Amino acid sequence: MPQKTKFLIFIFTLIALGSSAQKYENLVPTPPMGWNSWNKFACNVSEKLIMQMADQMISSGMHDAGYEYIVIDDCWQVDRDENGNIVVDKDRFPSGIKALADYIHAKGLKFGIYSCAGSKTCAGRPGGRGHEFQDALTYAKWGVDYLKYDWCNTTTQEAKSSYTTMRDGLFAAKRPIVFSLCEWGTAKPWEWAKEVGHLWRTTGDIVDRWDSMIDILDKNRELAKYAGPGGWNDPDMLEVGNGGMTTEEYRTHFSLWCMMAAPLMAGNDLGNMAPETKEILTNSEIIALDQDKLGKQGFCYRDNGDYEIWIKKLDGKEKAALLLNRGDEEKTVQVDFNVLLRANDDYWSNEPYKLIDYKVRDLWLHKEVSMDKPVINITLPPHTVKVFRFIKKS
Repeated sequence: MPQKTKFLIFIFTLIALGSSAQKYENLVPTPPMGWNSWNKFACNVSEKLIMQMADQMISSGMHDAGYEYIVIDDCWQVDRDENGNIVVDKDRFPSGIKALADYIHAKGLKFGIYSCAGSKTCAGRPGGRGHEFQDALTYAKWGVDYLKYDWCNTTTQEAKSSYTTMRDGLFAAKRPIVFSLCEWGTAKPWEWAKEVGHLWRTTGDIVDRWDSMIDILDKNRELAKYAGPGGWNDPDMLEVGNGGMTTEEYRTHFSLWCMMAAPLMAGNDLGNMAPETKEILTNSEIIALDQDKLGKQGFCYRDNGDYEIWIKKLDGKEKAALLLNRGDEEKTVQVDFNVLLRANDDYWSNEPYKLIDYKVRDLWLHKEVSMDKPVINITLPPHTVKVFRFIKKS
């Protein structure tokens, strides 16, 4: 690297470290929503594909439903030049990343990119270690709005300090960029990451299978107190529509992520969505739970083995209740809506709400539930949910 370039990066770093480095605030008052290339396309990414996905986000109604980020995951980069600058794969991205970001911005969307805290990315491409401030300047110049930062090939690195260095670089670059920490939960990022980034992975990668999704649910369920406006537990991207689960299982997957106030990053082929996939991903009533401005992660109120009840507190003293059959057999359960409405995260205390003051709505059937009989039996097929919202009467 030429001495002049080294000197400029050194001065930039000193200035940044001399200032009060921090993350940009007020970027994610609710969990971010968007699309990421990895779950469906892995390394098979290109300028043409990403532009098509941006087009489809608009035409499919996904953007109208709240999705706004288009994120390229791994494999867009191939090397570093003599100055240490990251080099884009020109065969796949002939117009360059800046032109692609401009294309996405022109559609009213936001642009995200991927890198890694280690020496190499998970796919073996150049990582960010030792180039954090330099890369941050590049991302700002390109018009990046969102950075997913992975944790492969980090050897003896310490997670908090590694991610803090990248945070400081992003802040010094003077462009508000959502910082997504993909550390996999090994260093308990929920305990420290709210001062560093805007969302943090709590587990390893999701796989497009029921057991993987449920395993992540179980690992994320105890972390509710760490999430809230400005910083979110991230149980990984969505697999809805990728073919490894049934439609009902995908409906359950999406409902649980929304109850947990999780970032909603679709990972399917937006240009080849079955009607049922689109119906799940654009269900405005379920999305509203995720995007509720109170920002509370839902909690498991009752665990009866294969049958669970999840509760999510909402703004305006409203509430959502999810009934989950995680077992392989159909279950018929008795549901008391008075109990669900008054359920609290402290199991032994109830909230002072009265059912007469609320309407109850089924969020997948999109209709109001009669409360003439507030105690009813509900049959849940295997791996399915029912989701209700208690809406305050005006």
